[in-house]
Amino acid sequence: MSKFKPLEYKKNIFDINYDNLKKKKIKLIVFDLDNTILEVDKDLPSEKVKSFINKLQKDFIIVIASNNVKERVRKVSEYLGCDNLYSIGKPSKKIKKFIDKRYHIAMINTAIIGDQIVTDILMGNRLSMYTILIDPIGEKDLKVTYLNRWLEKKILKMIKLKRGEYY
Repeated sequence: MSKFKPLEYKKNIFDINYDNLKKKKIKLIVFDLDNTILEVDKDLPSEKVKSFINKLQKDFIIVIASNNVKERVRKVSEYLGCDNLYSIGKPSKKIKKFIDKRYHIAMINTAIIGDQIVTDILMGNRLSMYTILIDPIGEKDLKVTYLNRWLEKKILKMIKLKRGEYY
């Protein structure tokens, strides 16, 4: 069950202490897309998210990694000015090959930030990434996510993590 437990749990991307990530020698941050930086029913992130990501790019390489389709992920990553990986099948380990090949950064120097335990956190923990769970920013989910949310409720009980109790 420890593969499902994030190293940190925060309300949203703005509540994370990125200076601590620098101290932990994190060089690359992988952001999930849907309900992490963008609501599922919106086309582009807010201006607040865009300027925040741009600010982070001074200290980190930023990559958007999503199970969503090419058009959606590329549109957002172009808007934010960062790299992307689409249809990656999280929690698969596909992202490791991408980061190794493109950036030559070890997984222990990579953080993943996402709203789902069964995709983002499981993948990150399997790859020895620094894992940060956040609350979903929207109430709607993609249809394929509903099963994950059902599973997540059961896993949260097993790992004794309650939504809203941040650490």
